[in-house]
Amino acid sequence: MKILIADCATLAQNNDLPLTVFEEYGDVVYNPNISRDELLETVHEYDIILCNKTIIDRSVFEKAKKLKYIGLFATGYNNIDIIAARERGIVVCNAGSYSTSAVAQQTFAYILNHYNAVNKYNDFVSNGGWQQSPTFSVLCFPTDELKDKTIGIIGYGSIGRRVAEIALAFEMRVLVYTRTPKEDNRVTFVSLDELLQKSDIVTPHCPLNDESRELFNKDTFAKFKDGAFFINTARGGVVNEQDLADALNSGKLSGAAIDVLTEEPMSKDCVLKTAKNLVITPHTAWAPLSTRERLLGIVEDNIKAFLNGNPKNKVS
Repeated sequence: MKILIADCATLAQNNDLPLTVFEEYGDVVYNPNISRDELLETVHEYDIILCNKTIIDRSVFEKAKKLKYIGLFATGYNNIDIIAARERGIVVCNAGSYSTSAVAQQTFAYILNHYNAVNKYNDFVSNGGWQQSPTFSVLCFPTDELKDKTIGIIGYGSIGRRVAEIALAFEMRVLVYTRTPKEDNRVTFVSLDELLQKSDIVTPHCPLNDESRELFNKDTFAKFKDGAFFINTARGGVVNEQDLADALNSGKLSGAAIDVLTEEPMSKDCVLKTAKNLVITPHTAWAPLSTRERLLGIVEDNIKAFLNGNPKNKVS
């Protein structure tokens, strides 16, 4: 078996993740971040491809004469043409739920920073503001409790449920909008419009597909409660970035925090780069070492299951 790890530079930092575990299953080619042209030129050589965000579309599948299996270092699989994979009988398996705790944790890191003004107060102290204060406590930035705030969660898979659990621990009210009916009497299931109108915080945890693409746009933001806080750790494509920038710059939103963009890495002319009251992190919610170690184990288990004739976590 010949195995390609197509974008290993996105998985390990200073070789902190032992990708060599896959050498047990075949001859492994490590590519830091394979280019489109190189993938098209060499894909015919591989039986297995392991990838994170490498785009594998119909053009690639047409040249992949030996390919039998794609293993994703990710939960989302919008970078794979699933229909083309099914047509060719190629098994695609993802790593569902590996990042649940990490993404929920980052979601609340954004929330706590926003409502406790942690970065603002740290900058104030670093710039000598406290040293010049006549009182022991400086109240120059507004803060607020999460208790009795309403958080609106869009999508109620493993991450959405974990976010709800944390919110309940903070004594928050939890509204949920999901296409798939669930049973959970701790939260209130509502329409999307009701969620937007009543939530102090809105956080989507849904996949990127035709229904969710640019779900958050000018019309959607207009329905938000004035002063709401918006978070996106899902996929950049669920947001119209110009419309988010407008909602921030106009003051409709009190702030936002995002971990994902429609174009990654960030383009030089990204409209969000200068938006007001916005925190941007470079797609790192999934990336704690312990989380990536869990991911590695799932991807290896998926390969074992496939080679044993009983694939799991199949999306194709």
